[in-house]
Order: sequence, then structure tokens, then C-alpha cells
Amino acid sequence: MQNVDAAGLGIGDDHPPRVMGVLNVSEESPYDPSVFADPGEAAAYVDDELIDEGADIVDVGLESANKKFDVLSAQQELDRLDTAVETLESTSGDAVWSIETRYAEVAEAALDRGFDMVNDIAGFADPEMPEVCREYDVAVAKMASPPDITKPGAVRATPWAERKSESWAAEADYVDQVYEALKQNGLTDKTIVDPAFGRWSDEQTIEDDRETFRRLREFRGLGAPTLISINRKTFLRTLADRSTEGALPVSLAATSMAVERGAHVIRTHDVSETRDAAVVGDAFARERGRSGSRGADGGGDITVEELDVTTPGEAARHFERAGVDADPAAAVSRLYAVSGLDGAAREALRSGAAATDCRFVAGDGEGFLWGSAGALADLAARTDVPRALAGMLPDGGRGDR
Repeated sequence: MQNVDAAGLGIGDDHPPRVMGVLNVSEESPYDPSVFADPGEAAAYVDDELIDEGADIVDVGLESANKKFDVLSAQQELDRLDTAVETLESTSGDAVWSIETRYAEVAEAALDRGFDMVNDIAGFADPEMPEVCREYDVAVAKMASPPDITKPGAVRATPWAERKSESWAAEADYVDQVYEALKQNGLTDKTIVDPAFGRWSDEQTIEDDRETFRRLREFRGLGAPTLISINRKTFLRTLADRSTEGALPVSLAATSMAVERGAHVIRTHDVSETRDAAVVGDAFARERGRSGSRGADGGGDITVEELDVTTPGEAARHFERAGVDADPAAAVSRLYAVSGLDGAAREALRSGAAATDCRFVAGDGEGFLWGSAGALADLAARTDVPRALAGMLPDGGRGDR
């Protein structure tokens, strides 16, 4: 996993989860508590409600990305930049300042005037954006979007049959599309990927967001840190039947889960509470081992990293990044407790497990079966395996994500 340095702030597996607080200088933005037109009032909000509450990053929006509003031009965003810069210069707290924009020229102007990083909500739809970020050597959050600067986050609006192929478009699910959108125009060495939660287009569904969240670990396959923006989002609110105002608890629950699954930056309007939820998620996340050493005889540096992989789909993303042609189902192991088998069924299972590179051991009344997802799928296909067990075993492929 690539760690990213954002103006001295470390982001990645080797660092604590980071909280990105939100400030809007866009009068049309719907969340009133974060919207300011006066730099003095905005600065007080940043100091008191964001930095003092634990925000590591302050993300400043120049316009609302809500699809119901007209898209501002780059010049219109630049006209609002003065307010953002005056706010930055008027704050006393210490934080990394991020400019949210879709335009490379706006990003460059903001970086020239004191901003530290970029939050590109159009996912490098402006092809100059990566070069600007490389030239200034800054971190950049890249949200999954179509190659259309006017449609941030609207991944389903991408003409996938044209950009990939008709066969790929017919087989790809929504998470596949998000993953591919994040790859458009490449990644810089300091890119942080954002899977684009939220109703960015009419075609996107609540279940799309839920499936993306379930499979959040897959985005680790890109080798870059992950940013998520799930604060009070519809796909969470509807689980508990809450309004936006009442949705903080479900947002905090999801924040802990997201950090446990590998998220590195949490973008939020509720900084203090979100920071606590992120701390809890980080405390109970699995330890992802990493080591490095000098190779023998001057053979170069050797690094070893334990990947956070729980499904064949997650393993496949890492293989894809490295161009490796291997069965991802062979890289993931499962363990099952099995009880209620009579002697004959127990021996049949033991024999079938041995024939498919699985293992089965039995104690008093209970046995344990384990193997790779691929080996277990082979076992499930055998006719001498109890059907109740076979139905529980993985299929070794896409359905086991």
C-alpha cells in the first residue's frame, strides 16, 4: 500500500486514519452549517468546529457538486477563490488545506495561493489535473467519475461499451465500473482514491452504494490510500429510517466499519464524533504487516506486505494491478465447523477433502474443514459431499465476493 505525504501529513496504512472537515464557500450548498460567505466567520468555524475538534484536513468547496445545480465554469470558481484564501490566511489552527475542484487551472491557482492538496471531484476528467498535481508535488484525492467534467461521480453515465468493450460492459457490475473509473488518466504517486458514495446520478441506486461499501477492501488493489465520504448519506439513512438530521449515529457506525476495512481518510461535517468513530475502527482493524530489508549481495530492497484479502474478488484486484495471471480463489482460505455427520459421511468428506487439497479433521461430534476458496469450490462440486455442506461452500468465482 502506497503511503502518501500531504504537506507533511502521512496518509496510508502506516498512519492513523485522518479526518477531513468540510468548509463550503458556495451559497448554493445544501448543508447550511458549513456554508460561509464571510472569511472571518468562515475562519472562526474552521478553527472552532473543524481543527479544534480534530480535523487533520480542511476541504474547501467553491461550488456545490449536487447534480441539481448548474455547473460553474472555472472562472466562476476562481471568482470565489478569494474568500477561500482569505479564510485560510485568517485561521490560527494547524491543518492541511485541500481545494475541492474539477478544474486544473483552479487547482493550480489555489496551490499558488497557499493550499496544500487537491480534491478532484471529477476524477481527472480534466486531463491536465494529474500534471498540475505532479508539478506541485501535492496529494490529490481522486473521486470516481466518468470522463465528463460536468458529471462528477456519475459513474453509470460513462459509455463503458465505448471506453472498454461491449463484452466488458455487459459483464461488469457497478463496483467494477467504479474501479475502472478510478483508473482513468492514471494515478499520481500521491493519489488518494474516493469510490464516490452518494446519489451522483439518477441511475445510481442505494444498493450500488451498499455493495461498494461491502466490497471496500477491493479498492486497496489500486495500491493507493482510500478516502470515503459517507456522512449522513442516503444508503445509510434508509437502513435505520432516519432523516439527514438524525443520521449521525448510522454515519458513525459506518465510519468505524470503513476504517476497519481499510479506509484512510474520512470526509465529514461532524468532525469530533467522526474522529472518535475512526479511532475505534482503527483500534480493532486487523494488523496489516509490512517489513523491508536490504537484499543479499546488494540485490536491492526487499519489502513484504500482508494484504488485507478476504474474498477472491479482493485478491483479483491485486493480481490485476501487477499483471499476474493466477487463480484468485487459490489465494483465500476459509474455515468451517461441521457437525451432525454420521461415520460414513465423515469418511466421505475426509476422502473428498484430501482429493481437492482441502483438509478435514474431526473431534467428538464436530469437525473442521478448511482450504482455499478454489479448493473448497472443487469439493462442493463432488457428489459425495453432503448437499447441506456443499451449498455453504464458495463457488470460487465472482459470486463469492
